[in-house]
Amino acid sequence: MSRQPPKDRPNSRFHGRVEAPGRLCAEPGCSEPGEFRAPAGSLRPSDRPGDYRWLCLDHVRAFNSSYNFFTGMTPDEIHDAQRPLAGWERETRAFASTGGADRPPRWADFSDPLDAIGARWRNAMRAERKDGRPLSGKDREALKALALDVDADRMALRRRYSELVRKYHPDRNGGDRSHEGSLQKVIEAYQQLKGSPAFA
Repeated sequence: MSRQPPKDRPNSRFHGRVEAPGRLCAEPGCSEPGEFRAPAGSLRPSDRPGDYRWLCLDHVRAFNSSYNFFTGMTPDEIHDAQRPLAGWERETRAFASTGGADRPPRWADFSDPLDAIGARWRNAMRAERKDGRPLSGKDREALKALALDVDADRMALRRRYSELVRKYHPDRNGGDRSHEGSLQKVIEAYQQLKGSPAFA
């Protein structure tokens, strides 16, 4: 098996490499291609990306090995940045009990002339159960197919299912199979709700 000679430059799949013919390394006096991006200044002044420069492989390696996030920080600032819970003090957004949806927006913040967003929130709130159990979109469709209220319990579900199966089954209709489509919808709706957390 023949061995290929080692390459003096990284191949095109080398991590972070971006070829640009004619672009030289930004390090003074270096004539190698500038193929690796590195920050030109501090990374900490703001959350926005800063300026960057292009370096050759050797100079970007030297930059990476010498980079120190804590350069210029006071001992107290370094201590605060190294605390185990640093960054966790920010308050997180609370989840609302609206079937997994976010809280409604503040209506004063924007115009909704077609009532597209407002209607969504009214419908979501109207379709919630009193016991707080979640209803998915498929659960709501199944309830509609069975003509059940959103607060129906497991016993009401079984009772309604039995009524509709007796109503649509061919054996109960003298062999008439014209209601098979409706029967199939009832069975699918029952299977959906039977496994739903709202009816557990």
